[in-house]
Amino acid sequence: MKAFLILEDGTVFTGTSIGSPKEVISEIVFNTSMTGYLEVLTDPSYAGQAVVMTYPLIGNYGICKKDMESKKPWVEGYIVRELSRIPSNFRSEESIQHFLTSNDIPGICHIDTRSLTKLLREKGTMNGMITTKEYADISEPVSRMKAYRVEGVVAKTSVKEVCVLEAEEVRPGKEGKRVALLDLGAKDNIARSLLKRGCQVTVYPAWTKAEEILAGNPDGIMLSNGPGDPAENVEIIREIRKLYAADVPIFAICLGHQLMALAAGASTYKLKYGHRGGNHPVKDLETGRVYITSQNHGYAVDVSGIDPKVAVPAFVNVNDGTNEGLAYVGKNIFTVQYHPEACPGPLDSGYLFDRFLTMMEVKR
Repeated sequence: MKAFLILEDGTVFTGTSIGSPKEVISEIVFNTSMTGYLEVLTDPSYAGQAVVMTYPLIGNYGICKKDMESKKPWVEGYIVRELSRIPSNFRSEESIQHFLTSNDIPGICHIDTRSLTKLLREKGTMNGMITTKEYADISEPVSRMKAYRVEGVVAKTSVKEVCVLEAEEVRPGKEGKRVALLDLGAKDNIARSLLKRGCQVTVYPAWTKAEEILAGNPDGIMLSNGPGDPAENVEIIREIRKLYAADVPIFAICLGHQLMALAAGASTYKLKYGHRGGNHPVKDLETGRVYITSQNHGYAVDVSGIDPKVAVPAFVNVNDGTNEGLAYVGKNIFTVQYHPEACPGPLDSGYLFDRFLTMMEVKR
């Protein structure tokens, strides 16, 4: 079946429909990863967005549900150059085409994703529509695209009630740390990374009051990744400000990093086309060492407005100089913009979870 990708600037790409035939409007972003497409599809940070995969062949190793980062996919649409028809992998449970169809996700293949990515880099992230309807006049769908906003996605992706996850194994002589994980649209591998280090993880919905989290007497607090514009989450920022004032070690990733910065008086801004992929170089400003990181964000913290008595930049993106992490002065708090829990990788910065454990141990 023929399908069309229409961008809000009027550009039209013609290809083949994959997945659901339904029409969808969303923000169009691109990811440069060569592998890990299932993790991309199920990452809650993509809620409200359709993802362009820049790698030309997607789906060749099929779908293994143990690799999912959430119980369901969150992307609004999927855009690829070529979709593998026959997966080859002993772990595969189904094809990516079947996965898209069964989860009602529309997509398009057989388009020039290289040209599309160059367009998004030159003009910036745009809204767009995936449709199987051939419009004689695209002015009407373009007007709908321009009105589209990614809103309310943190509440949409967060857990709806508190749940407790127990570590599979606690090291002899080591009492497992109790971590409160504020789920802002968390990837499952954040909790897995804590569980495999012997932690008990209590997962809280994004709208949980700070008093309830602190009443659980956690050894540390984890603020997760998540989707959307960080500045939209006014009530959550208010609660995080209370957590900042408490004397509890805090580690925050991605959206959590941005919300902590906003709670501390900083501001955020939208990047032209964001950072999404598995090979972004980040420099540790204390040691000078550069790490290769996995990233997925469209906003960044403006460090020029941060009081140096409150927080100082700890990491910087080598490519464009944007902030990638903050260390909070006089607090057991550190935050990063990238993903140390990355699966399928890189795993260069997994040591940050160990740093978090050390902070909790010292505090105890």
